[in-house]
Amino acid sequence: MTENTQHTLASEIIQSGIGLHSGLKTTVRILPSSAVGRYFVRVDLPEEPIIPATIKSVVSTTLSTELAIADHINNSNPHLKPSIRTVEHLLSALTLLGVNHARIEIDGPEIPLLDGSAKIWAEAIANAGLAVTSQTTPIIPITQEIIVRQGDAFVMAIPADETRFSYAIDFEMAAIGQQWYSWTPQQEDFTTAIAPARTFVLEKQVHHLQEAGLIKGGTLDNALVCGDDRWLNPPLRFSNEPVRHKILDLVGDLSLLGVIPQAHYLAYKAGHHLHTQLVQRIQAAALAAL
Repeated sequence: MTENTQHTLASEIIQSGIGLHSGLKTTVRILPSSAVGRYFVRVDLPEEPIIPATIKSVVSTTLSTELAIADHINNSNPHLKPSIRTVEHLLSALTLLGVNHARIEIDGPEIPLLDGSAKIWAEAIANAGLAVTSQTTPIIPITQEIIVRQGDAFVMAIPADETRFSYAIDFEMAAIGQQWYSWTPQQEDFTTAIAPARTFVLEKQVHHLQEAGLIKGGTLDNALVCGDDRWLNPPLRFSNEPVRHKILDLVGDLSLLGVIPQAHYLAYKAGHHLHTQLVQRIQAAALAAL
């Protein structure tokens, strides 16, 4: 493993909004940190429990990535314990804008969805600026192909000369259809190519998801909704906005490694469950190589 120059924020960030699944309004305060890594603090709970943004903290991947205190993940009902949900958009923005270490205080159980993308987070991070920190996080080298499959869906990492993210999706809805996008941070800026891509949902799934207690905070202002043959709330920010958003989610999940290793990441019809399984495989391979 190697290390590099790493950063925290130069000044704090404050954002408020509604959580996609909880429907609750929360306020997030992101602070410069002298501690290692990115971590969440539930300031609304007694003793202000800390939840590290690491793969060991993952407790659920149902339509978002949810983290809980690692000691509680094997509990019979981890949702009774301190947790934080829908972390992927914020973590993606922090990671790709170079914030390796940050204290993220929140007064509720879910990160605000804001406009459904990472655009507002990216703009706030850019305005806050970066500061060099003496803290470091090991960088895991990708020396061999690592792949996770489920049916015809997969996500994989292969050794590469530069970091690249390639994603493909395939939906029966004509408005989405088959989409493919390959993105390299060195060639296209995250803030313009990936961060503005919003989350999306299929109209036919909305009622079922609401009955399941999900997407309580979803609206036509913070999520794209796709009908059988058209988008209910155009215009799109990109012709292939859905697949770009999948890359946004993938980056957020890969950030649970601390620093995303240099590799080519490829995915097809994947999601948070497969993303986080890949992270586990990468970490296990690194530990086995020690």
